[in-house]
Amino acid sequence: MIRHKKLGYVVLNVTNLDKSVDFYENIVGLEVVERKNTIAFLRCSNDHHNLILEQAAEAGLKRVAYELEKNDQFQGVFNYLTEQGLNPIESSAEETQSLNQGRTLRFKDPHMGVTYEYYVDMKQMDSPFTPKKAKITRFLHVVYETNKFDEMLDFFTNTLNFRVSDTSSDEKGAWAWLRAFPSPYHHDMAITKGSENKLNHLAYQAERVDDIGIQVNKLKNANVPILFGPGRHRPSSSVFLYFADPDGITLEYSQGMEEFPEEGAREPRELEPTPETIDEWGGTPEPGFGKYGKLISED
Repeated sequence: MIRHKKLGYVVLNVTNLDKSVDFYENIVGLEVVERKNTIAFLRCSNDHHNLILEQAAEAGLKRVAYELEKNDQFQGVFNYLTEQGLNPIESSAEETQSLNQGRTLRFKDPHMGVTYEYYVDMKQMDSPFTPKKAKITRFLHVVYETNKFDEMLDFFTNTLNFRVSDTSSDEKGAWAWLRAFPSPYHHDMAITKGSENKLNHLAYQAERVDDIGIQVNKLKNANVPILFGPGRHRPSSSVFLYFADPDGITLEYSQGMEEFPEEGAREPRELEPTPETIDEWGGTPEPGFGKYGKLISED
């Protein structure tokens, strides 16, 4: 059984590294740890990185990485993924050293072609992460739009040991909110049925509701498009705020997400797909919400 410690980081391709580094540092609130030519490492925890930005001709999501709960799981997970026909590849010692993490494997899901990574033992920074005025405390979740909804739901739950927190569906569409077991958060990953395979958004956890309000004014003062919110999601009970990065990728501040115990967690709910399910406060997203998010194939 795969046991996850947490959603660790993502790799994003960006079209202007200088502009994106400035945005993620001064608008989103991450800290720049290291920069090497066309790549930058940023963090929102004591980990060496929770986000990698890479200069590229086209923006999009390149990789999603989860940390395993214990180092001694690594070989067993590698063998299990091999048995599942996913052909994992272990990264070289040179690459893992450059990433400041321990043993690392990568594989692609068979339906959307996204590259996933499992790793152990990321370098911990001596100085604690210091949140800025609008305080974020962790990288929280990834959400996809997919035309392989049923296949991806089966893949996450039956192959990667994610648990369903809630679902919602009708003839027009479907949602599933999933947690990377035994991670307590309502969702580390969510999928929604759509006409194409793409990133919908990435989310960071805000410490307080006040930080949502502070971020609203920060975005307005910097002329950053607010795409949705503030509002409250019914499935996770979290207060949300969505906005766009320099390449149009949708980002979220999320505060107050429901957490689950490892044992005795409530059963998943099937929620009615009404507008109030997405926002109990009655808001609606702007046209740019979730619009930009190409999935970049990693060779």
